[in-house]
Amino acid sequence: MRAFGFLSFGHYGDVPGSRTRTAGDMLRQTVELAEAADEIGVNTAAVRVHHFAKQAAAPIPLLTAMAARTKHIEVGTGVIDMRYENPLYLAEEAAALNELADGRLALGISRGSPEPALRGYEAFGYARSDEDRSGELAREKFELFLRAISGEKLVDADPHMYGPGQRLALEPHSPTLRDRIWWGAGSRETAIATGTAGLHLMSSTLLTEATGEPFHVLQRKQIDAFREAYREAGHTGAPRVSVSRSIFPLVSEEDHLYFGLRGRENQDQIGVIDGFRSTFGKTYADEPDRLIDQLRGDEAVMAADTVLLTIPNQLGPEYCAAVLENFAKHVAPELGWKPNTEGPVRGENIPAG
Repeated sequence: MRAFGFLSFGHYGDVPGSRTRTAGDMLRQTVELAEAADEIGVNTAAVRVHHFAKQAAAPIPLLTAMAARTKHIEVGTGVIDMRYENPLYLAEEAAALNELADGRLALGISRGSPEPALRGYEAFGYARSDEDRSGELAREKFELFLRAISGEKLVDADPHMYGPGQRLALEPHSPTLRDRIWWGAGSRETAIATGTAGLHLMSSTLLTEATGEPFHVLQRKQIDAFREAYREAGHTGAPRVSVSRSIFPLVSEEDHLYFGLRGRENQDQIGVIDGFRSTFGKTYADEPDRLIDQLRGDEAVMAADTVLLTIPNQLGPEYCAAVLENFAKHVAPELGWKPNTEGPVRGENIPAG
């Protein structure tokens, strides 16, 4: 582990105990938390994207505000559901944001997780005759998105304006954007495809496997498969890998009140998602010295370059910033963390195959 960040699911609601009552509260508090995290030295500020729910959606305006109010931290998503997106419009917005952020974008994209709306992407104008092909829809759109941000000339130009036989690329073009794209993977097969494509890997908070092995072991195997596929495809460089964890250093009485019991009783969970028997990772909540030992024993945490802490955003930005600061002070340095002031995060170098 070289870096850590936060991942906010952007929940809001007028319910007992929530300090995030409205969508406006959630948006403003997320920007506030990004500012605080930037000052702490946190490396990444990411938001989850959901539709038809009281959670964060339409991430580009929020990320733009976060980038404008920070200096070093990278801003991104974990993840955008490509089924709901216009790939060319997203390419324009992402390019503009990456330029405004001075290359600090970390855009996580995927097929997305189950949504509360039944085939909600169809309401956005993207229909498929077969529900099972929604993953294919996301991949097709993502391929066009990658072509667009790579500067490919996609459309014929008006011959009256440009002369015959001319083609046009999308603008604006951000030269570094292609290197800021991550794919969210919930299986070993998807991780292999991500490595083959030469993208960064954002490993999910669950894996669609249930072999009896611990979640962190399954996820480490996924990371190894990703890096091997990256090498075999002929890519060279240092692809990034992130994993997400619920981690709470128990420092204050408030920490113990919220998470003390959960840390003592928690373990990996087995469930079914999208028809697949899946493994979900546990919550880490303990005294800092014990947390260090526990996380050193988490093979995926130590194999990844970046760990995203899933934060309880409805407890408010002050509490969430305290969680990040306690992790930065008491835990992260012992795991190899370098603050954002020491430059951009790099992944593991992959030699030529």
